[in-house]
Amino acid sequence: MDAGSVNSSSSSSYLNAQSRWPLSDQFHQKKSSKENLDRFIPNRSAIDFDYAHYMLMEGRKGKENPPASSPSREAYRKHLAETFNMNRTRILAFKNKPPAPVELFPPHFFSSQQQDKPTKPKRSIPQTSERTLDAPDLVDDYYLNLLDWGSCNVLAIALGNTVYLWDASNGSTSELVTVDEENGPITSVGWAPDGQHIAIGLNNSEVQLWDSTSNKQLRTLKGGHRLRVGSLAWNNHILTTGGMDSLIINNDVRVRSHIVETYRGHEQEVCGLKWSPSGQQLASGGNDNLLFIWDRSTASSNSPTQWAHRLEDHTSAVKALAWCPFQSNLLASGGGGGDRCIKFWNTHTGACLNSVDTGSQVCSLLWNKNERELLSSHGFTQNQLTLWKYPSMVKMAELTGHTSRVLFMAQSPDGCTVASAAADETLKFWNVFGAPQAAKPAPKANPEPFSHVNRIR
Repeated sequence: MDAGSVNSSSSSSYLNAQSRWPLSDQFHQKKSSKENLDRFIPNRSAIDFDYAHYMLMEGRKGKENPPASSPSREAYRKHLAETFNMNRTRILAFKNKPPAPVELFPPHFFSSQQQDKPTKPKRSIPQTSERTLDAPDLVDDYYLNLLDWGSCNVLAIALGNTVYLWDASNGSTSELVTVDEENGPITSVGWAPDGQHIAIGLNNSEVQLWDSTSNKQLRTLKGGHRLRVGSLAWNNHILTTGGMDSLIINNDVRVRSHIVETYRGHEQEVCGLKWSPSGQQLASGGNDNLLFIWDRSTASSNSPTQWAHRLEDHTSAVKALAWCPFQSNLLASGGGGGDRCIKFWNTHTGACLNSVDTGSQVCSLLWNKNERELLSSHGFTQNQLTLWKYPSMVKMAELTGHTSRVLFMAQSPDGCTVASAAADETLKFWNVFGAPQAAKPAPKANPEPFSHVNRIR
């Protein structure tokens, strides 16, 4: 199990939070060288190889074993040395100056060629957040999922009994809904693929569906769960819900009888749910320290669905889940305070590919859509965001600024910006993933997933 809800706020801090407006801003050459660095190669024509050979071989012998010489022999040797200029002490001779370099091409030719050649700029990772917004009444509960960023660039965050929408295109904030005290607090939020409709999980076991453009409630899903709904995951028109009752339910939001499949396997609260990009596999994590992989093709409404893999390697609650964008069968999972590990799985075979001890509670995971990188958010003791290089898992950056555990993260539609919400009641925005290399078309969502919904309650 993992540390869940923490109520550390004093009455004075609560009053201060009440006075804060939700989602309002907080105030706080390389030198070029023209030197010729070419190495000089001696002119071999200036070297007397006969003399060099004599000095290295025969001359050495004479010094080591001097022969007995007569006056006439010594006079002959000196005459011979003078004749052949052998009184020198140097073997190598440099007589010619090095030739001046010849510029076959003008310098501006190379500069223009270098400018035309595309080079990948070195990415700088900012160490501080770009923006900080107030998030009063954010519930400090590890098992909930209170932050999501939709495909229409609108961020949804649940603060107490209210869901607020922050439009990233213009920075405007609006209130979507405030639920009654007996139904709240809100325990999960999740945008549909169209970026217009949003699901809201409640503490009373119900799920509401809202149209964000018209601020109208479309319907309420009830009867599936018995306890709070802390996790949500969309797969086109299928909304998957995970509850404290350990159940996972697939709801077809287009029809009145919305419950189409039920997954049974967890023994405690389901706190993590993520569909694979293909929509064929579902990963679920729970407070029972278990990770399940479910195959959509084997789901049935007539009989209990059998899981594809039941993975027991984590030793604490499994909430953080992230499917790899560049390898369809690769899943990253993070464990709570008693585990502290990020694990990587082959979801086809169920094999654990790697495990890294991060040293602190893993609250959330996000893949970089443009680079082979993984971002994790953590709890005690540093409350940081850590950027990892995959697959080496070398730390590229550690982003600090939150003063309490970073419970939730969400990624902008373009994949560049990450929003983090922490128990310190702040929402921070980080330009951690940088600009994308090239514009990629967004995956096509069902244009009318709610076409058959007429505000069914």
